[in-house]
Amino acid sequence: MSPKLPLGPAIETVANEALRERGHANVFLVGRAGVGKSTLVNAVFDGNLARVGQGRPVTRQTRVYSRPGIPLSLYDNRGLEMAEFKAIMADQERFIREANNDSDANRHIHVGWVCIPEDLRRIEDAEIDMARMLARHMPVIAVITKARADGGFQKAVRKLLPQARAVIRVRAMREELDDGHALEPFGLDDLVAATGELFPEGQRLAFVAAQKVDLELKRNAARGIVTRHAFYSLGNAANPLPFADQAGLGMVLVSMFAGVSAAFGLSPSAQMLSAFLAAAVGTPATTLTASLVAASLLKCIPGIGTIAGQAINAAVGPLATTTIGIAYVELLYRLYVLHAGASPGSAEVVQALREDFGTLIAGDESDESSATRKTGRATRSRSGTARRRKRAAAAS
Repeated sequence: MSPKLPLGPAIETVANEALRERGHANVFLVGRAGVGKSTLVNAVFDGNLARVGQGRPVTRQTRVYSRPGIPLSLYDNRGLEMAEFKAIMADQERFIREANNDSDANRHIHVGWVCIPEDLRRIEDAEIDMARMLARHMPVIAVITKARADGGFQKAVRKLLPQARAVIRVRAMREELDDGHALEPFGLDDLVAATGELFPEGQRLAFVAAQKVDLELKRNAARGIVTRHAFYSLGNAANPLPFADQAGLGMVLVSMFAGVSAAFGLSPSAQMLSAFLAAAVGTPATTLTASLVAASLLKCIPGIGTIAGQAINAAVGPLATTTIGIAYVELLYRLYVLHAGASPGSAEVVQALREDFGTLIAGDESDESSATRKTGRATRSRSGTARRRKRAAAAS
């Protein structure tokens, strides 16, 4: 029987570190009343940020919208139509300057969106002035909302707002026309891609986690985290102490679960990570874990036993980490697809892990019981996927 791994006290630290590494993203929104900012925000980001109360005021006409668990804040500009617009803009520039001088980069305003409605076919002086002001402090994207027919408007916007790094036409929601035809949403993936490229490296992952348009961005970021942790697992092989590699691999897995969860937009807690580890390590890598135990036992033999144990662990550790990690990435990807990009609850994720991976098996078991367990896991995996689809359909 393998030893119990003393991971508990460190798991909370690992969870907090994953959130710290993810960072926090901030976007400054500019647009007149009726431009469709709320619709755009809720189409791009998780958590229905634009529907959470009235926001917290930070200047006379700027409110910040945020939500626990979403690593992004939106600063919504108001007052473009007001007579005292110049004074309002000066207040906002002072606020942005102070934020960007903060020692914590997570408090900086990283990207600005200047939203202009296509149906009005004009650009106001206030929009031009705000674009110029924002461009002094951050990269800016001009977002043409309610797009139906360009007619040269995008070119006109590009000419009048030369500070904009990109000019992107979007339609944030499906529109039903009187003749029965429908206009489908478009341009959101282009907006997300262009915005993500403008974020600083330290906050880009937060933006990827907060957006719900491009799930491939989340998937690719998470796979990069798996690759990094597979490399980390190589370091455990060099530890000459028996069973120290198992404890080390356990912490590598916990750190990987935390990082992958954070990249998708979840907020990993110590309780959730403990459940993830218990659900995951028993199944696609049961035989790999057994190999690690065998390698640890070899280390009890002086000299050649230590060398042999290290060699086995050097081969098995990265494989076990990659196998479990990629399986977890694909599980989260499927759940996010089922939820149309929105984050599933942690309980649902843990349940899916138990259904797809099986439960942790402690101690020695016969080959017959192992074979029975594998058959049961395969059946639970298929039935679990079917149940999740039914739950998602009922929720929608």
